[in-house]
Amino acid sequence: MLISKIQTHATYKLHQLKDKKRIAILGGGPSGLFMYKRFVDANRTDITIDIFERKKSLGAGMPYSADGANDEHITNVSGNEIPELVTPIAEWIRTVAPETLRHFHIDADHFNDYKVLPRLLFGQYLSAQFSLLKQKAAGAGLATNIYFNSEVTDITDHPQRETVVVEIRGQEHFEYDHVIICTGHNWPLKHEGTVPGYFDSPYPPAKLAFKVNHAVAVKGSSLTAIDAIRTLARHNGTFIKGEDGTLSYHPAEDSAGFSIMMHSRNGMLPAIRFHLEDSHLQKEAVLSKEEVNSNRAANGGFLSLDYVFEKNFKDLLKDRQPEFYAQIAAMDIEAFVALMMELRERLAPFQLFKAEYTEAAKSIKRKESVYWKEMLAVLSFAMNYPAKYFSAEDMQRLQKVLMPLISIVIAFVPQSSVEELLALHDAGVLDLVSVGDDSHIEIPGSGGIVYHYTDEEGVPHAVPYQTFVDCVGQPHMSFQELPYEGLRSGKTVSPARLLFKDPSAGRAAMENGNEHVAQDTSGNYYLKVPGITINDNFQAMDEYNALNERIYMMAVPYIGGFNPDYSGLDFCEAASSTIIKSILQLTPDLHL
Repeated sequence: MLISKIQTHATYKLHQLKDKKRIAILGGGPSGLFMYKRFVDANRTDITIDIFERKKSLGAGMPYSADGANDEHITNVSGNEIPELVTPIAEWIRTVAPETLRHFHIDADHFNDYKVLPRLLFGQYLSAQFSLLKQKAAGAGLATNIYFNSEVTDITDHPQRETVVVEIRGQEHFEYDHVIICTGHNWPLKHEGTVPGYFDSPYPPAKLAFKVNHAVAVKGSSLTAIDAIRTLARHNGTFIKGEDGTLSYHPAEDSAGFSIMMHSRNGMLPAIRFHLEDSHLQKEAVLSKEEVNSNRAANGGFLSLDYVFEKNFKDLLKDRQPEFYAQIAAMDIEAFVALMMELRERLAPFQLFKAEYTEAAKSIKRKESVYWKEMLAVLSFAMNYPAKYFSAEDMQRLQKVLMPLISIVIAFVPQSSVEELLALHDAGVLDLVSVGDDSHIEIPGSGGIVYHYTDEEGVPHAVPYQTFVDCVGQPHMSFQELPYEGLRSGKTVSPARLLFKDPSAGRAAMENGNEHVAQDTSGNYYLKVPGITINDNFQAMDEYNALNERIYMMAVPYIGGFNPDYSGLDFCEAASSTIIKSILQLTPDLHL
C-alpha cells in the first residue's frame, strides 16, 4: 500500500532496522524509477527503500507530467530507444484503456516500438512501471515506503553517526545510511510573475495556453522552444491536414497579429529524428577506466578531449562510413565543427530544415542511419561520464566549440513537430533570427522585453516584445543554487572546478577578467564550472576532495559542470548502474 502522508515520528524505524541498510531515493521521477529498479533487480532483502516524491504520483517527473507537457507534446525517443524497464511500451499499450488511446489518437493494433508517444501518455507508462516494480519488490521481500506530497527541504550529513538526515517540508526528519538525490529538473523563477509578459521557461506549458495578437519572442531554438511553439500555436490558430497529407496553419481571426520569432545564437534549427542503427547508442563504446587512466597518465593527469573525439567518434566511423571518415580523418575538433557548421550555414534555417526532413524520411524508410549524426550522439553520451577529468582548457573547448554542434545534431526532433514548424513558417507565423553571443535582454518598467542583438550583417537591433519566453533549456545550476543548506553550510559538498593544464593560460584568463577563473591557495589556476563536485560513483566530494560514502547526486541540474551533456533516460540508466554497485559493493562487471 502506498503511503501518502509522512509518518509522525521521524525516528520510528531507527532501532527496528539496525540490521538493514536504510536507503532514501529523493524524487520519484524517471531518475528515481531507474534507481529503484536497480534495487529491485538486485534481489536483496538486507535493505529498505524510502522514496520521497514532491507530487502525488510516481514515474512521470517533470518532462512527462502536466508540469512539463500538454497533450500536444511528444517524446523525441521511440520505444526501442528506451532503456529496459519491466514491460515494453508496445506490450503496455495493449493494456491502456480505450478512451485513453482515443484521447491520444493511438491505435494499439498499429503501434510498435519504433513509434514516439505523447509525453503525457509516456508518463502514464513510467508510472505503471513504478507500480510493477513495487509489486516485484513486495514479492521479493524488499521493504519499500513511498511518501507523496513530500518535498525535500534540506539534507544534512552526520559523519560521526555515519548517517544522513533528510528534512521534509521543513518539519519531519528521517535518518538514512545512504541518500540518492533524484530531484530532477529545476526551473528557477527570476522575472516571471513580476514582469508582465515575461516567462522564465515554457513550463508548466498550461501557462502558455493564451491568445495574443502580437509577436512573441522565444529565446532559443531547441526542443524546449518547440514545446512553447506547439502550445502557443494551438491557442492562436488551427492546423489543417490536406488531402495530400500536407499540414497547413491558419491563425485565428482574433490572433491576426500573432507570430513567433525564435532567437538563436547559432542561427540554426535542431536536427531531425532519423533511423538509429543502434537504438541504445553503443553504450559499450564508453571509455573503460583503464583507457581513461592510461590517457591521463600520458597527459599530465588530464583526459584529452582530442583522445575522446578520436576514440568515441572518428574511430567508430571507419567501417560504417569510410568516405566520410577519409574526409575528416586529419581534422581536429575545431576543423570538424567548422566544416559541419559551414555546411549547415549554406542554407537558410527553414530551407535546411526541409532538406533534413527529407533526409530523415529516407533514413527511416530505408532503415539506414545517418551515421555521422548517430556517432556524434555516441560521442555525447561517451564523454559525459569522464568529463570531470578534462583540463579547464579542454572543457572550454568542449563548451564553446563542440557542444553547440552536438546540441543541434542530437536533438532528434520528432517528425510531427517538424511538420508543424514548417506549416507555421509557410504561413508566415514563425521565423528565426541569428542573434550572436553578444545579445541581451532589457526589461523596461512597462513589462515585456527589448531584445538587443547584432545581426549577421553587423547591424544592431533593439526590438520590443510584449511577450517573451526563455527556452534555452534546463540551466546548469551553480553551487550556491543547491537548495540544501545543510549540505552547503556543513561543507559536505564543494563547488565543481577544473584545473588548467597550462597555468599561464589560467593566469591570462583571470587577468583578462574572466570571472569563472580563480586561483587557489597553492597558486593553481582553475575554471569554476556549474554544480557540485562528484566522483565516478556520483558521490559528493567535499572541499578537501574527500568522497562522501552516504550521499549520491543524480539530479542533473546540480552536476552540469562534471556532466556537461544531459542524456535523458540513458543517463538515468547509466548513473543508476554505477550508484547501486557502489552502495551494495557489487563487482563492476555485474550488469544490473
